Amino acid sequence: MTRRLPPVRRLVVKVGSAALIGPDGEVSARRLAKVVRDVSDAARGRGCVLVSSGAIATGLTPLGLARRPRDMPTLQAAAAVGQGRLVAGYARLFARRGLVVAQVLLTQDDFVRRRHYVNARNTLERLLKAGAIPVVNENDTIGTEEIRFGDNDRLAALTAVMLGADLLVLLSDVDGIYTKDPGRKGAALLEEVADLSAIEAGATRSGLGSGGMASKVEAARIATAAGVGVVVAGAARRDVVARVLAGEPEGTWLPPSGGKRPSRKAWLAFVSGLRGRIVVDAGAERAVREAGRSLLAAGVTGVEGDFEAGDTVEVAGPGGTVFARGVTNHNSRELPALAGTRGGESPVIHRDELVLLD
Repeated sequence: MTRRLPPVRRLVVKVGSAALIGPDGEVSARRLAKVVRDVSDAARGRGCVLVSSGAIATGLTPLGLARRPRDMPTLQAAAAVGQGRLVAGYARLFARRGLVVAQVLLTQDDFVRRRHYVNARNTLERLLKAGAIPVVNENDTIGTEEIRFGDNDRLAALTAVMLGADLLVLLSDVDGIYTKDPGRKGAALLEEVADLSAIEAGATRSGLGSGGMASKVEAARIATAAGVGVVVAGAARRDVVARVLAGEPEGTWLPPSGGKRPSRKAWLAFVSGLRGRIVVDAGAERAVREAGRSLLAAGVTGVEGDFEAGDTVEVAGPGGTVFARGVTNHNSRELPALAGTRGGESPVIHRDELVLLD
């Protein structure tokens, strides 16, 4: 049976530490070479980004550490040492196949702050246009999000949304998403999951560090809602990425649940950080939802959180249900005084800066 994938002109491949680390606890040269071979083949004729974990594991031995440390400064020190070695290994192996590698280190702020987001996207776009392979990782030396919460799956999903990718391939040490922990009797591989809400995150752990399969399911929620198809597959499988691209039933296919949006709308809906909430009355909700109008001060009934003009906020109806996000033109200190009034000529949130969530 062949899967009916959309044409893949732009691809994001993510490989986790567990798929790179050998039995000795260090990054395996053989496994690294396999990832490079798979990605090199996939990059022919299309733009391809590699999101790779493994910096901390690569930095342990040079620092004389026998195991992964628990304190943040040592984790960040290991990442600082290991990142350079990891990318040097990628650069050497990709060069043998005639491909140039570029290191791109990102933090959560690079997705939350609009200017950082645009700059990061422009850099990645230029690298892809030049035919380079961007190797993306969390900037663990200064950031703590990935270290604390595990995998780069969310980073890969956000990168795929940022670039408007056609497909996100999450490579794991298991062959896909199972009905239960794959180590338990009766666990069955799911070939396709159209409804992510039916998956219990607690039942999808693969035993990978602190992330596991649950983090891949959450990443798939982000990507598929933004119109990006996702495949979760085993990194050790032969020619795994090529087989996925050929439509073969490799791993678990998670089709997009929403249509692709313009970059600005995608940023608002799936990436931007939230600074607060604006509550509106039923009339304002209808005007925004059904008529596509800007949010005016006359419809505002409440303000929650501490935010400035230019920040991204949620918009909730009178029942408390959040139905939109947008960039506000007023801060949280001045907005309460404007609530229920005409509020001057400027809308609270212009319709071009609003995106509906359902």
